Amino acid sequence: MTDHRPGATHLAPAGPARYPERMYETLRNEIATAPVRGVFAEVLEGPDRGRSCRGDELSVGTAESSELRLTDPAVSRFHLELRATDRGFSLIDHGSTNGTWIGAVRIERATVPAGTVVRLGSSALQLGETQPLQVELHGSDRLGELVGRAPVMRRMMARVAKAAQSDVSVLVTGESGTGKELVARALHELGPRRAGPLVTVDCGSLPATLVASELFGHEKGAFTGADRTHLGAFEAAAGGTVFLDEIGELQPAVQATLLGVLERRRLRRLGSRHELPVDVRVIAATHRDLRGEVNGGTFRLDLFYRLAVVGITLPPLRERVEDIPLLVEHFLRDCGWTQPTAALISPAVMEGLCRHHFAGNVRELRNLVEAAVAMGEPPPLEAGATAAASEALTVDLSAPYKDARAALMEEFEARYVAALMERADGNVSAAARMARMARSHLNDLLTKQRR
Repeated sequence: MTDHRPGATHLAPAGPARYPERMYETLRNEIATAPVRGVFAEVLEGPDRGRSCRGDELSVGTAESSELRLTDPAVSRFHLELRATDRGFSLIDHGSTNGTWIGAVRIERATVPAGTVVRLGSSALQLGETQPLQVELHGSDRLGELVGRAPVMRRMMARVAKAAQSDVSVLVTGESGTGKELVARALHELGPRRAGPLVTVDCGSLPATLVASELFGHEKGAFTGADRTHLGAFEAAAGGTVFLDEIGELQPAVQATLLGVLERRRLRRLGSRHELPVDVRVIAATHRDLRGEVNGGTFRLDLFYRLAVVGITLPPLRERVEDIPLLVEHFLRDCGWTQPTAALISPAVMEGLCRHHFAGNVRELRNLVEAAVAMGEPPPLEAGATAAASEALTVDLSAPYKDARAALMEEFEARYVAALMERADGNVSAAARMARMARSHLNDLLTKQRR
């Protein structure tokens, strides 16, 4: 029986899988190869001097899973991620203890050119470009409900198609609104368990006291209010897949219990003395940097490795702007729009959409298209929306310093909170987690903006 309470587990619709066997077999062969930019990293200083590595994506740290593994004790387990892009090399520090430095500047996220020397711990790396690397790309611009023709998207879809053929755990990461649930569905519906149920648990929306019950179930009388036996997600998904959305929100005690279930493949309902076998595939997703959470001690390393047997990262919409026209047309058809795209979204409007930042990623774009269809008019982005979004904060030099600073802070807070709430689709709890601030403080800021 399915529980329909907010945040509770839910099962995919009953009936045959969306992808018949012949399509499943065809998708296995829809793989092409294409050259992409590569990054080369060489250790110039430190205990690993002379060590080097190349690839289109490189993880750097002391963890065994790092592509460029260092022995420098001042380097964090998951320290740094490097990725080649059209604009240079993308650098992301995973909340390392001693930081990543370029000269005297500590870097969290940056795009840097070839030749840049990066310091971490007592080590120094120099970045350079390799010859183009051949990588696998999905052979079409669609995979299940995923849509995109940009190389970064087609490479991700090829990885999804390959991972779907196995039964290993997958960790899906990406910003809010990029489509992590669509990846989970594709992994399930293209995989060997597609005839079984897909059960989703939104770990971020459940009260901490209910998470264990929703995952593992409880017996009647296990706690106050438990007036019947409840099957948890792992039992409900027997023979199928459990999708643990926003896995980074799990409290340490539940992390430990989940790890035990994954290791032993057995669970015990709350209030029960008997263990039951577990027969599910686990897919987890998060918008958080779980490597950074591991470095900070808020997420278990052993659980991370159990979940991230295969890792899949969804690119934000700003890294695949060329997909926006394709996505607009796709969403228009989904909304029942039968006229030509240009009848609603003119070339000028489409150009405005391609310039828009889209903090909410594909979800925000879909919402704009659905609103345009509902209202019968294009989204208001042509004239002022994109310019206003990027308008610089203004400083009144005629005012005293104290007054000018207060005015600037008020303007910053208003813009920050507005953009934050847009990105979180109005969900205050999710917005507070994104901003890493107390929910009460965010509520105070929202109240202040309404005055």
